[in-house]
Amino acid sequence: MSAVTLLRDALRRARARRGFDVALACLPWIAIATVLAWRLEGWRAASLVALVSIAAMVTLARHRIRRLDNTWLVRELDAQRPELEDSTDLLFAPPDKLTPLERLQVTRLQSRLEAGRAIDVRPGWSKRAIVLGLAFAALSITAILAWPARQPVTFDNVLANIGVATTAPTHTRVVEQQLHVAPPSYTRLPARDTATLDAKAPQGTRLQWTLRFAPQPKAAELVFHDGRRVALARDGDAWHAADVLARSALYRIVLHDAPPLQASTLHRLDAIADRPPELRVVDPDRGLTLMQSGQRSWALAFEGSDDYGLSPNARLRITVAHGSGEAIEFREQEVGVTGAGPATSKRYVRRLDLGALGLAEGDDLVVQLRVDDNRSPGPQSVRSASVILRWPPDLGAEATGVEGMVKKVLPAYFRSQRQIIIDAEALLKQKRTLASERYLKRSDEIGVDQRILRMRYGQFLGEEAEGEPQAPPTNDQTAAPPADDHDHAAAKPADAPAFGQDTAVEQQFGHTHDQPEAATLLDPETRATLKQALDQMWQSEQHLRQGKPEDALPYAYRALGFIKQVQQATRIYLARVGTELPPIDESRRMSGDRAGLARSGDALASATVPDPELAGLWRALDEVPGASSDVDYASLERWLRDHQSELRDPLSFVAAIEALRADPHCVQCRRDLRALLWPLLPRPAANVQRREGDDATSRRYLDALREARAP
Repeated sequence: MSAVTLLRDALRRARARRGFDVALACLPWIAIATVLAWRLEGWRAASLVALVSIAAMVTLARHRIRRLDNTWLVRELDAQRPELEDSTDLLFAPPDKLTPLERLQVTRLQSRLEAGRAIDVRPGWSKRAIVLGLAFAALSITAILAWPARQPVTFDNVLANIGVATTAPTHTRVVEQQLHVAPPSYTRLPARDTATLDAKAPQGTRLQWTLRFAPQPKAAELVFHDGRRVALARDGDAWHAADVLARSALYRIVLHDAPPLQASTLHRLDAIADRPPELRVVDPDRGLTLMQSGQRSWALAFEGSDDYGLSPNARLRITVAHGSGEAIEFREQEVGVTGAGPATSKRYVRRLDLGALGLAEGDDLVVQLRVDDNRSPGPQSVRSASVILRWPPDLGAEATGVEGMVKKVLPAYFRSQRQIIIDAEALLKQKRTLASERYLKRSDEIGVDQRILRMRYGQFLGEEAEGEPQAPPTNDQTAAPPADDHDHAAAKPADAPAFGQDTAVEQQFGHTHDQPEAATLLDPETRATLKQALDQMWQSEQHLRQGKPEDALPYAYRALGFIKQVQQATRIYLARVGTELPPIDESRRMSGDRAGLARSGDALASATVPDPELAGLWRALDEVPGASSDVDYASLERWLRDHQSELRDPLSFVAAIEALRADPHCVQCRRDLRALLWPLLPRPAANVQRREGDDATSRRYLDALREARAP
């Protein structure tokens, strides 16, 4: 074996000795700390103390072992082995850096180490520290194990330990209390421990109580305000109970065969209800959307939110309504939609293929999204508002209907104004290629179209229809009547109306321009806009008939703008029908005859009578401590139970009643209960207060009134 290998083995044995030495010196103290923690706090605390102590010991051992390096080994060998001639460091030097003389010395040292005695540089044991530690650990562990069970450090316990008798306790104290709150898994809320017995948690939360009493009772239970009881089970010196938080409640701890609790207070548990999801339609931004020309798909977007989380998969219900009237048909289907985003806020996007759904002209496409939350068991479902995509029917193919039915604001031929503009612009482009006569004739034809359109609009304003021009009358022929649809110059018939019959004269020789049906067809604003459109059409027609389409275009464009405003009008006025009252029977006037009247008088409805019980209970809760016997707790609890839906916080009433019942002379308790009842009292009816007339000013006023009435 080479000298270098011998040195490495010696260093490894020295490091092992140092590690064992540190462990033997520390283990007694670790044992004392572990046993003490187990005795005081149990196995969990003991395990934690042992792990921390062992980690500290290992850290200390590694630190002391790292100090045993090559430098330490060279120093120890030079001190223990004189034959090495203080040249041990040459054995660890690189060979290529040694001088010939140093190489000769290394050869001599290697031969001496290989031929000499074994190398032993292990440090000595820490005997004193180890022995003292083991002895102290044995005594300490024995004392810890022999020490009686842990008791609170109180004056009575100290007296009992030294053998002095004490009186029986008058109250039971809660030495330790802990409430473990474990919300349902679907809420993704962490479980927590609280040192108070009050909690506010989601519905369905599992609650676990851990209590310790001094002195120990024979039995204990949790009593809730609705009469429900949950027994506490004893496990050593601890008491445990478990329950599921289904609704908000008040409870107190009740002990059996033990002194009463030192502070018997009500504890409150508030159950937070899981709210249903909320859905909002993002796209489209309106409930009814008209289908555009050439539209092939429809984009939908919804946003949903929930307090604990939404289901990633939603259902989209699609309904196609086909037909009209009683022949309408419905086709329904559902498709899945996957949401994107965090669990509590998701966005659902879908694009519908209108061709695949079979949407036709005149159909309605109704869409509604349904989404669930993550509540378990029984998820909550919610539906969004319905959105409709309507393919408008062909308005020109619809029947006009009968008089009295809803009329359209403007018929389909109103859109021809745009065609007049297109024809005029096309004519301007062909001006250089057309002969002047052809150009003038074409412009005149467009002007005739403008005139026809103007007259059609004029029918809505009661204007007369213009006929073809007639030749002037001559002596050799009877003047033909003008081609006026109203027949102004019609001959007087044989049965001419008598003098004074104005209506008959008007029917015979004239006509009424302001017909009620025509005057009320459009609202005043729409009529004014249509009148402006007719004025612009007149100017456009004038220039077109003169062969000047370039001058007619500005007026034609303005007429088109006014027509668009008329087409967008949303109200239409039909002919109004007056009220037709039955004729008055003059023979019964001033006679007092009431026979045949349908209603002899309206029945009097009884007024809502205020609840006298609540007012009486409120008056009984005065601030006089001696009047506690006047408070009827049974009636108050019965009233609260019957009107629980009207209470904003029923548990506050229960707590206030219990506080007053526990201390009837508590003035503040009575004030708190009265303050809770005050908003529930009915508002008194408004009455006229009688004026006080005992002052000098009032008497003078009344005397003046009497003097004024005196003759």
